Amino acid sequence: MTDAQVETKQFQAETRKVLDIVINSLYTERDIFVRELVSNAADALEKFRHQSLIDKIEFDAHVPLEITIDCDDKKHILTIADTGIGMTREELETNLGTIAHSGSKHFFEQLAEAAKKDVNLIGQFGVGFYSVFMAAKAVRVQTRSWDGGDGWEWASDGGGTYTLSPCPGLHRGTKIIIELKDDAHTYASKFTIERIIQQYSTFVPFPVKVEGKTVNTVQAIWTRSKSEITDEEYTEFYKFIGNAVDDPMYRLHFSADAPLAINALVYVPKENFEVLGMGRMQPGVNLYCQKVLIDQHSENILPEWLRFLKGVVDSEDLPLNISRQSLQDNALVLKLRKVLTKRVIKFLAEEAERDADKYREFWKTFGIFLKEGVTSDFEHRTELAKLLRFESSASEPGTMISLDEYVGRMREGQDKIYYINGPSRAAVEYGPYVEMFKKRGIEIFYTLEPIDDFVLNHLGEYNGKKLVSADRADLSLPETTPAASEEGAKESGEPLAEAVMTSLCRWMKEVLGDRIQEVKASSRLVDSPAMIVNVDGYMTSSMERILKASGQTEAFGMGSKKDMEINAKSPLIKQLAGLRESDGDFARDVVEQLYDNAMIQAGLLVDPMVMVQRNYRILERVTGKTAPAA
Repeated sequence: MTDAQVETKQFQAETRKVLDIVINSLYTERDIFVRELVSNAADALEKFRHQSLIDKIEFDAHVPLEITIDCDDKKHILTIADTGIGMTREELETNLGTIAHSGSKHFFEQLAEAAKKDVNLIGQFGVGFYSVFMAAKAVRVQTRSWDGGDGWEWASDGGGTYTLSPCPGLHRGTKIIIELKDDAHTYASKFTIERIIQQYSTFVPFPVKVEGKTVNTVQAIWTRSKSEITDEEYTEFYKFIGNAVDDPMYRLHFSADAPLAINALVYVPKENFEVLGMGRMQPGVNLYCQKVLIDQHSENILPEWLRFLKGVVDSEDLPLNISRQSLQDNALVLKLRKVLTKRVIKFLAEEAERDADKYREFWKTFGIFLKEGVTSDFEHRTELAKLLRFESSASEPGTMISLDEYVGRMREGQDKIYYINGPSRAAVEYGPYVEMFKKRGIEIFYTLEPIDDFVLNHLGEYNGKKLVSADRADLSLPETTPAASEEGAKESGEPLAEAVMTSLCRWMKEVLGDRIQEVKASSRLVDSPAMIVNVDGYMTSSMERILKASGQTEAFGMGSKKDMEINAKSPLIKQLAGLRESDGDFARDVVEQLYDNAMIQAGLLVDPMVMVQRNYRILERVTGKTAPAA
């Protein structure tokens, strides 16, 4: 080849400026240039396949459609070749001497300002190709078009010029020969290239061979029809995409056409690794565009409370920034997120109805995430409420029911859904708060996790029924039929006279001081002598317990918004009324102990040292070792 055959040309002004942006600021990760070149190669192969359906192509018809990558770690040269549609001389100059489909000052101004305008260059030579200069000191592009014309070579060091020259002896397709910069020699290592391919381009629909070894062996099965995919293929794909060794609990494979073309395949694992003490999980769903990874562990396409899901979401219509590294159209991204979230919620609701026992296992493992969704995701709160499960007074121990099941069993005249929190079912059932519920035959949810009260408080109501905690001071239970009343505990005799109760309550308030806002006769205690109730309808005892543990009680102004209710029929309260007159000091100890016992039953902390010393005094008194006060 003579010098006369080599043409040296200047880049367009816009191209030189874009080169500077691409090399210095557009891409945040150097590895991206490999992804871009492989995507361009895959697009060239796809274009040839499409062209071969239109025209009968005889030139190099025997050449397989594939991408080959060779690494010379001694000469520090990386070569990426495809057997795709190739380029003519004019196409080569147009595609690499200018910015593909741009050629305008307006385009450059948009790119320079934000590099995030609505330009989709996936699979096109152009900006993506120029990313090669992040790692290359010089690049040669050798290409021959599918029509059998002459071969040509484009070469540049990324400066102000490039050369075009004939290149005989080429097969169909394009070969990019990259002479690596001194600080980029690692890209001549096959292990580095294999890692990048497996991360970003593992689902490219053509073989990608690195040093003769095909590295993209996993198919993008989410693009296939569900009827064509076996359970074994689904499971193997889950193990690959989720880096898992077990089978998934659930899988959801669906497609949508609007507002974006979406193909999604997501899985629910069997284990909750956060519960196993492995720290907060990263989102497990990866975002693809035309089978090319755009956002690994994407935080954009699903809400945080669905971070336990594993899988892929692919859309050919995603509006990306020009570097293909982030989503740009917030309105469409929000629509995508909404479609995916609603579809996952619908799927879980269908599974809960189809196999209630299996869903309960899911709930035990991942219910905490759905509770997080109720407290943080207002948009989907109502739909999520259908997925909540709790034990109740009408369910067998260990069996959880839905809000719909509770509502379906509500007594006539009942317009509220009741719940009470406790550390265990036994603690709740033997506590004072459920006594009147048992007596009147009214079902009550047992919320056995501290977060449950936050969840139901955020939910507020369900199906038009207000959710109410049983430790509220203003609780008023509906009257029930005589048959229902017979289910409860037996009455404990005649109550104290009203005047005696009024005086006793006033005196107990003096003993307890500011710890209690009011002591009053209870209308709902059956057997227990006393209980603590919350005057603030928003704050339950379990919520206060959490806030105290995190040191936030003062911020919420708690500490004086509790009442103590006492049972006028309790033998202990009746005896206390008399003891107050005969042995005031001992009676005060009894009041203090009643208060501490009620606080403990409410799940609230008391000073154990003070309580233990008082207990000893009471024991000494009842065993006769301390004489009654004169």
